[in-house]
Amino acid sequence: MVKSLTWVCAQLLLLAVLPPAPARAQSEFLGERFPYDAFDRLPTTPLQVDGGTLNVAFAPAEIALPRAAIMDWLETSSKAVTTYFGKFPVASARVLIVPAPGRGVQSGTSFGYRGAAIRLIVGSEATEADLAQDWKAVHEMTHLALPDVKDSHLWLAEGIATYVEPIARVQAGDLTAEKIWGDMLHDMPKGLPEPGDRGLDHTPTWGRTYWGGAMFCLLADVEIRKETDNAKGLQQALRGVLDDGGNHEQDWETWPIKRIFSVGDKATGTTVLSDLYKKMRAKPYAPDLDALWRELGVSVQQGRVVFDDSGPLAPIRRAITAAPAKT
Repeated sequence: MVKSLTWVCAQLLLLAVLPPAPARAQSEFLGERFPYDAFDRLPTTPLQVDGGTLNVAFAPAEIALPRAAIMDWLETSSKAVTTYFGKFPVASARVLIVPAPGRGVQSGTSFGYRGAAIRLIVGSEATEADLAQDWKAVHEMTHLALPDVKDSHLWLAEGIATYVEPIARVQAGDLTAEKIWGDMLHDMPKGLPEPGDRGLDHTPTWGRTYWGGAMFCLLADVEIRKETDNAKGLQQALRGVLDDGGNHEQDWETWPIKRIFSVGDKATGTTVLSDLYKKMRAKPYAPDLDALWRELGVSVQQGRVVFDDSGPLAPIRRAITAAPAKT
C-alpha cells in the first residue's frame, strides 16, 4: 500500500487531536488514503497559483470561517512555496478541507498515488488569526516538490518540509528571520543522535525523522553556500530536482535517494549532498550546533533573538532567508 510522505507521523497527530469518532467529520474523508472517490463527488473551486491550479473542496460539515478566508489562506501558503521553488511544484493538486471540532489547523497530509493531493483538518471554530499562524499548509505543499522516497528515507522528505517551510514564509514576507532562527536554536537539537542511533537511514524516531532531516538540510545549505561563495544553496539544489521532474505529480515514481542528491549536486556544481549523506546515513553524526550558531551570528539573549553580523557565516545566514531574485 502506497502511503503519503507524511503518512506515518500525520496519522499519529490526527489521532491525538481529533475527538472520538461520533464527533468527527464523515469518516470517509479521514482514512489513511486520500479519499479520491469521495472527493470526486464534491464541488470544487479552482485556485490559480504560480505554475499550477489547486482544486479545493470542502467536506460537508459546518465551519465558522467563510470559505473566502480559507481560500485566501491557501493562496498565501502557495505563494510561500512558489517563492522558494520558483513555481508551484505540480501543475494540479487537489486540496480537501475537512472540518473537525475545535480550533486551529489540526493536521495535514499529502498524497500522490492518484495525483497530487493534500488533506487539511481545520477546526470548525478556527479563526483567521489561526490561519495566519498556520505552518501546516506550507509544509504539505512543500512535500509536493519532492518525488516519493523509500520509507528508510522519510527523514529526507520530512526534513526538507520542516526546514524549507519557515524559510519560504520568510522569503515571502510572512515571517521574520528572527522568528525562524530562534525556532531553529530551540528545536534543531531534537534531531541530534541519541544513544543507540544508527544514522538517519536506520533511526526512524520522530526527532531524527523531522529534526534530524532538517539538520541535514541546514548543514547542506551552509556547506553548499561555503563552496559556491554564497552564490547557491539548498534552494538551488531543490529547484534542480524539481526541474528534473522530481515532484509528486500523477503517476509519480519512487526516486532512489542517490538520484535526488546527484541531481541536486549537479544543480549546485558541488558534491555536498552526496558527501553529507555518506557521513550521516549510517552513523550517529552529531555536528557542533553551538559553534554553528556562533559562526552564523545568531543567539538568544534575555529571551530575544540577536543577530551578530560579524559572525564569519553571517552573510550565509542572511542569504538563506533572502527573497530570491525574480527571473
